[in-house]
Amino acid sequence: MQRSNHTVTEFILLGFTTDQGMQLGLFVVFLGVYCLTVVGNSTLIVLICNDSRLHTPMYFFIGNLSFLDLWYSSVYTPKILVTCISEDKSISFAGCLCQFFFSAGLAYCECYLLATMAYDRYVAISKPLLYAQTMPRRLCICLVLYSYTGGFVNAIILTSNTFTLDFCGDNVIDDFFCDVPPLVKLACSVRESYQAVLHFLLASNVISPTVLILASYLSIITAIPRIHSTQGRIKAFSTCSSHLISVTLYYGSILYNYSRPSSSYSLERDKMVSTFYTMLFPMLNPMIYSLRNKDMKDALKKFLKSA
Repeated sequence: MQRSNHTVTEFILLGFTTDQGMQLGLFVVFLGVYCLTVVGNSTLIVLICNDSRLHTPMYFFIGNLSFLDLWYSSVYTPKILVTCISEDKSISFAGCLCQFFFSAGLAYCECYLLATMAYDRYVAISKPLLYAQTMPRRLCICLVLYSYTGGFVNAIILTSNTFTLDFCGDNVIDDFFCDVPPLVKLACSVRESYQAVLHFLLASNVISPTVLILASYLSIITAIPRIHSTQGRIKAFSTCSSHLISVTLYYGSILYNYSRPSSSYSLERDKMVSTFYTMLFPMLNPMIYSLRNKDMKDALKKFLKSA
């Protein structure tokens, strides 16, 4: 523990276990997950950029989601891998702050982007004849930029409020990355204003997009029966189900970890949930959006033949 006048200069990340054998096993598993994440998301981005048939709003948003997942996973995994094989578990105060800021910003960006994708699906299914006019490329770019801007502006608010807390207790973080629950555990006291900020950010970045997604899918449910062709209905269900699976997995784990009062935090349980949305979810997304997608499979075949 290093501190001067009760000011923490570094944190110690305990990770998942202190057993060296298990740490080596986790290193292999996490390295495999990270490699699959990088390969899967990079492949998706290359295919979408390379194939003109995929130059549509839906695939534009999927490509940006893959870019976010690639960046998001890279915020955590390299440090986790180093922690697993190194005796030095420390992370500097500045390093913890940077990790916290980028993880929060990218998580918020993903919330907004998933909501945008739900709106895109609503327009495509409810107004197919006006889809191109309603979702022009300029609007799609603006929506993605808004997702990034909103995400990182809110991350600045959360980070500045979190790292002005007085960490006068232990500096050992019982987790594998710098996150709100373990940092709040280390604070001497949590101001009511800080709790208000957390509630505001949860409402604006998670609950509000969730409401928009639910509203979009309610409209989609009412629109699908009006599609005359059976093939059209199947395609609508297929594209919506992929996005719905992604939303359920991501928002479910986020809401579970951050919508509860701090008194009910269980760090061991929360670590398992955090592992899902920080490492496993970015790996699963390319599979969710490609395995059941004929256009993506055709693009992959075309790319492999031309390679």
